[in-house]
Amino acid sequence: MGVSKKGTLGRALGVTAAAGLAFVLAAPQAQASPAPCSAAARACVDLSANSAWLVNAGSVTYGAVPITSGKAGYRTPVGSFKVTYKDIDHWSKAFNGPMPFSVFFTTSGVAFHEGSLSQLSHGCIHLSPEAARVFYDNLAPGDIVEVVR
Repeated sequence: MGVSKKGTLGRALGVTAAAGLAFVLAAPQAQASPAPCSAAARACVDLSANSAWLVNAGSVTYGAVPITSGKAGYRTPVGSFKVTYKDIDHWSKAFNGPMPFSVFFTTSGVAFHEGSLSQLSHGCIHLSPEAARVFYDNLAPGDIVEVVR
């Protein structure tokens, strides 16, 4: 009676019966992909992976989320920056268009904001509507943004 019995179905599902009890072995949880930035960053952008994360002390708190970045002639700059300001309903005078949930992090006007994930930008980091809100709500002036290639 104390002998474990596993049938084909039990093996496939990871179920073991022993002494009248059933145990289910859970599949390991997928871990969030690590952000390729330093522990100082509060936001991390990987241009080659078209991904961005929010991080705290090197641990991912949100993401990876898909992004689009600057097209030829308007490449998103690589480096370490600080959030300068936020504008929930910014309008780009230079490109005559909306930039909802903008979080600016360069002196040249590059920002995270809600935008197309199928078209490249004029240097900004486009996020989905949900991700743009989360980045807007969780970043503050002075926070470090790291952009890597």
